Amino acid sequence: MSADCPLSLFARVFLAPFCPAVKPLFRKLFKVKVHGLENLPEGGYIVASNHRSHLDPPVLNSAFPKHLTFIAKEELFKVPVLGALLPHMGAIPIKRGAGDIETLELSLELLHRGCRLCIFPEGTRANPGEFLKPKLGVGLLAIKSAKPVVPVYIEGTDYVLPRGKKLPSLSHPIRVYIGKPKRYDFLEDNPKGYRTASNLIMEEIKKLSFKS
Repeated sequence: MSADCPLSLFARVFLAPFCPAVKPLFRKLFKVKVHGLENLPEGGYIVASNHRSHLDPPVLNSAFPKHLTFIAKEELFKVPVLGALLPHMGAIPIKRGAGDIETLELSLELLHRGCRLCIFPEGTRANPGEFLKPKLGVGLLAIKSAKPVVPVYIEGTDYVLPRGKKLPSLSHPIRVYIGKPKRYDFLEDNPKGYRTASNLIMEEIKKLSFKS
């Protein structure tokens, strides 16, 4: 975990010290291969990734050298055990289907502090091999923060831990493709601009799927 983002006492004492050792072990166990680390910019940025499995967040955290802060649906924070751990893991809740001003303001603050904010533009898991229409959120954050957006394509998690399965299969490799960062603050700061930015970001993610 990174010192440039706020961490709870529990995270600083019990989680952060183990990250350097746990990440390579996780990548080895789940056969995670990462491509494009050289594309990562300095400072705060937005990570925008496709989403097909509950395994995607830990895979991304294992792939990136610095800790990621995830925007996660509010319902996950109500799950026993997981809900108690998520805040200490750097996740922040968002209410789906409605404008969440509090989450937006916190997200922008974290980005300006140098955090790396991860968001799944599709908003929920897509079916294997498919992409969903992106929500406005990622475009809104990209324009209002004026921070670079790093597109990411994850391949294989929908085979390792598909929808409806509780235990992962370790027989299928996972690939993480990291694209070059782009800025979108040249677009208008209004819903039309947010939609355009979200669509452009989703297209960058799709392009990475052709490299797999």
